[in-house]
Amino acid sequence: MTSNNTGAFVWIWLKDQSEPVIAGRIEEHNGKLAFNYGQSYLKRKNAIPIYDPELPLKAGRIPLLDRMIMPSCIRDGSPDAWGRRVIINQVTGKKKEAIDLTELDELAYLLLSGSDRIGALDFQASATAYNPRTPRSATLEELQRASELVDTGVPLTKELDQALNHGSSIGGARPKASIESNEKKYIAKFSGSSDTYSVVKAEYVAMKMAKKVGINVADVELTQALGKDVLLIERFDRYHNNEKKWCRKAMVSGLTILGISEDEARYASYEDLAEKIRFKFTNPKNTLEELYKRMVFNILVGNTDDHARNHAAFWDGEQLTLTPAYDICPQNRTGGEASQAMNISGSNKLSRLASCLTAAPSFLISESRAKEIIKFLVTNIKEFYPEICQEGKLSEIDQKFFWRRQFLNPYCFYGLPEDFENALTSIL
Repeated sequence: MTSNNTGAFVWIWLKDQSEPVIAGRIEEHNGKLAFNYGQSYLKRKNAIPIYDPELPLKAGRIPLLDRMIMPSCIRDGSPDAWGRRVIINQVTGKKKEAIDLTELDELAYLLLSGSDRIGALDFQASATAYNPRTPRSATLEELQRASELVDTGVPLTKELDQALNHGSSIGGARPKASIESNEKKYIAKFSGSSDTYSVVKAEYVAMKMAKKVGINVADVELTQALGKDVLLIERFDRYHNNEKKWCRKAMVSGLTILGISEDEARYASYEDLAEKIRFKFTNPKNTLEELYKRMVFNILVGNTDDHARNHAAFWDGEQLTLTPAYDICPQNRTGGEASQAMNISGSNKLSRLASCLTAAPSFLISESRAKEIIKFLVTNIKEFYPEICQEGKLSEIDQKFFWRRQFLNPYCFYGLPEDFENALTSIL
């Protein structure tokens, strides 16, 4: 490990508060990172556990869950692939092919990433003074240019370095940044240097389609910078309080809810997440159907990147509430067969509607209701696809490229009961 830090102070935004308070400290212990709450935080009347199943409100070092190297609810606030590439570029300035992702430890990523991270946590070297790592304001053009340099392994100038710090604390693998415009906060996703098709527009169409079919999904807009497409996703973890000041909503990822370590993420399951919803979420019946719709929709639009960190819930200190859907991005696909990132039923993760029918009982959904949901989604995707493509100004080539490849790929329908498969394919 190259970090000189042995710990970091964890600060948290409590409900309707525009300023954070210190919650505790995470520090290295026997090669892992353990957390303990500060006494001042434990004495607060409005204190909430960062996430009760993992970090309950109690004094002393809190033991890690099995197979964890750090609390997963803390790891949720750490940057993922893209943010880590930005930080490596900042720290080392190395060419892409020379980047070694083991050069920085987890504490370094927490302390070097930007403070406007997802959720309600931030990490500081000080227990007494909160000094946010706030990058200078930047135009989308500057951010697009900076993301291209990082994407190709070119060291950033000091100015672009500071600008792209906007995106160093945000999860995911694609180039992105956090911005503010018109009294709203957005995550901006940029076109990548290696894109072979319009990934940004594909995500725009899928996200708009999700809203059209009644899925609770983040609002999106499409714009351009340096002649390239940029997707703006409105943040749902930020809001204004009565004083018109920005506040933050606490969130945890699906991975944290499932109690699974990073190394075991491939075992994450929709069925297990559905079980958590039945016992730990607000409005479980409607939430189960919402998650089921999202699972089916992911298959129908070719989003196979539906891993457990691409599901999340708000945490109010006592209960969980499913967040709006996000990162619904059709993935590149040349053939038919595909698999989802999460298991659908048992160890089966094949991207087929038949898998969803098998899993329906885990969502407390009858077979007839499951078929209604599937038929409704297929029908409306078919109906609204041209309209939404037109909104997104997709070229005729892109429309044809996505249709029946990412959107409604024939493989989705394999293995269904013959009469139901015929009913669906007749829609197309």
